[in-house]
Amino acid sequence: MFGDMMGLMGKLQEAKAKAEETKERLKTVYVNEKSSDQLLEVTAVANGRIKEILINDSLLEDKDQLEDYLILTINKALEKAQNIHDTEMAAVAKEGMPNIPGMDMFK
Repeated sequence: MFGDMMGLMGKLQEAKAKAEETKERLKTVYVNEKSSDQLLEVTAVANGRIKEILINDSLLEDKDQLEDYLILTINKALEKAQNIHDTEMAAVAKEGMPNIPGMDMFK
């Protein structure tokens, strides 16, 4: 029984280390999102940060339009980044979970 607990603890430590590695790797995964007319481009990182915003000069003439474009495009980029983050972290969690009967949460 004690050996089983030590094995379980070791597996949990491995899972924690793998999760940290994945978090670090996600800092290098970029997602690009463009407005439908290609006048605005947002680059987000899979850790939820905005890396870059490129704005066509024609959008600078209409503040309201620019604000709308920014909100829509940033939200789309962050949603894509969050989906990548969630998928990667779920895979790490599933891989690191010990096989406990009745606890199959990641099917």
